Amino acid sequence: MSTPKKVALAYSGGLDTSVIIPWLKENYGCDVVAVCGDVGQGGEELEGLREKALATGAVECHIADMREEFVQDYIWPMVRSGAVYEHKYLLGTSIARPLIAKKQVEVALATGCDGLAHGCTGKGNDQVRFELTYKALAPHLPVIAPWREWDLTSREAAIAYAEAHKVPLQVSATKIYSRDRNLWHISHEGGALEDPANAAPDEIWMLTKSPAQAPDTPGRVTIGFERGNAVSVDGKRLSGLALVEKLNAIGGEHGIGRIDLVENRFVGMKSRGCYETPGGTLIVAALRELEALTLDRATLHYKQKLSIDYADLVYNGLWFTPLRESLDAFFTKMSELTTGDVTLELYKGNVNVVSRKSPYSLYDDDIASFTMGASYDQKDAFGFINCTGLPIKVRAGMLARHAK
Repeated sequence: MSTPKKVALAYSGGLDTSVIIPWLKENYGCDVVAVCGDVGQGGEELEGLREKALATGAVECHIADMREEFVQDYIWPMVRSGAVYEHKYLLGTSIARPLIAKKQVEVALATGCDGLAHGCTGKGNDQVRFELTYKALAPHLPVIAPWREWDLTSREAAIAYAEAHKVPLQVSATKIYSRDRNLWHISHEGGALEDPANAAPDEIWMLTKSPAQAPDTPGRVTIGFERGNAVSVDGKRLSGLALVEKLNAIGGEHGIGRIDLVENRFVGMKSRGCYETPGGTLIVAALRELEALTLDRATLHYKQKLSIDYADLVYNGLWFTPLRESLDAFFTKMSELTTGDVTLELYKGNVNVVSRKSPYSLYDDDIASFTMGASYDQKDAFGFINCTGLPIKVRAGMLARHAK
C-alpha cells in the first residue's frame, strides 16, 4: 500500500491511542486526525481530550456525541434480539465498536484522509470489529494497526514509550487495568484478572456496589416497553439515553450487573474479563419476562435460536452485513406486540420478577386456570397424545418384536 499522508485515528485518549499519535508521525510521517465518539464513557474520560490529542501531535480532533444514536440504532436492536454472548456477556464493548468505526470513517472521508488507524492489539476482538466496519464503509482506505507492526510487545513497553515522548497517561506499570466504558457497560481486563484463578479485586468495580454493601431493603423498579423497546421507568417516559442512565444508577445501587467471564475470543484464544452492566441487566431481564406473555411458543423458541446467532454476529464485528439487517427485520416484526410493564425486585445483586402485564398478553385465565372452563376440552388431550406418541409406540413395538 502507498504511504498515507493523512490518517484518521480512532482515538480514546487511553494508553494505546495516545502512544499511536507520535508513533504514526515518527514512522509514517503523516498528519493524524483524532476521532473520538462519545458513546457514554463519561465526562471524566472526555475532559481535556481535544487538548491532549493536539498537544500529542494530532492536527485535528473530532469529538462526536453519539449517545442517543448508540441507544436507538445499536443497543435497542441488540436488546430486541435477546443477544447474550456465551450466556453471560451483554456485549457492551462489542456493540459500540461499529458505531465508533462508522464515525471514524465519516470524519476520514470529510477531512480528506487517505488512511485509517486504530489502537487495537493483534490479540483482541476489537481489531476485527473496526476493520470489518472499514471494509464495509470505506474499503478503499488502507489500514494501519500499530500493534501489529511496532516492537512494543507489552503495555509496560507502551508506557515507557509514552513517557519518553512526554505523553500524559492515567495508568502505571504497577497497576494496569484495561477498561472500556460506555453508556451500556464497563469492562475490566489485564493485571490480576489475567489469571482466571485470581478472584476479581474489589478495586476494579466502578459502576456497581458490592452486594454486601448494597441496601438491606429490597428495591423495586417497573420498566415499560413499547414494541420491544424500553420507554419508561416507574411510569415516567424517558429518552433512551436518560432511561439507560436511570437504570444504571438503580441497578448499580443494588449491586446488579456484575459478571466474571472466561470467554472465547473470535481470534481463537480464551480471555478473562469482568463486566458491569447494571441497567442493561435489568432491561434484558424485564424484556424476557414480557416476551413470555406476548410471544407464542414457536416464535419465542425460534427467537432463542436466532439470539445466539445475533450475539455471535455482534461479538464478531459483523454489524454492517445483510445478515444483521435481515435478522433485525425479523426481530422488529416479532416485537410488534411486545408492549407492557414488568416490575423487578432488586436485592444485593439479585433480580427477581414481581409482576408482568401486557395488553397483548397471550396468557388466558380461562384456559390456564385449574378451574375447568368452557374454552378447553380436556378430552382433546387423548387424541393429541395418541398422535404425538404414534412414532414412539411404533418403534417400541418393533424393538419388542426383535427382542423375542
